[in-house]
Amino acid sequence: MIRIREIDHLVLRVVNLERMLQFYCGALGCTVERRQDDIGLVQLRAGRSLVDLVPVDGELGRVGGAAPGAQARNLDHFCFRVEPFDEPGIRAHLQALGVEVGAVASRYGAEGAGPSIYLSDPEGNVVELKGPPAD
Repeated sequence: MIRIREIDHLVLRVVNLERMLQFYCGALGCTVERRQDDIGLVQLRAGRSLVDLVPVDGELGRVGGAAPGAQARNLDHFCFRVEPFDEPGIRAHLQALGVEVGAVASRYGAEGAGPSIYLSDPEGNVVELKGPPAD
């Protein structure tokens, strides 16, 4: 059984990073928590959660396909913080239901870097399941 505690973060694919920063920081009051310009990632603090902005022309953004628009998505994935993060148990539960589960890896989230896995829902939306930050 998987216990979702909250949404950890969501990832938006963006065309105009500066305009999005002005909106989320200037209009909504988010703050820049972390930037990785070499791969094209800006992580904004939104209360207890993060909103990640991924420019479509950056390293990460190019992986996601076409720029956001009527025929293209702008949500890359969303992440649920799960507790406890029992990777073997989660994997066994999902595989028993026919859900393909990716490899576990350490990724940065709202509480810091920790274990996570990726999977897709039946319509192709990418879901990340994230555990607690590593000590």
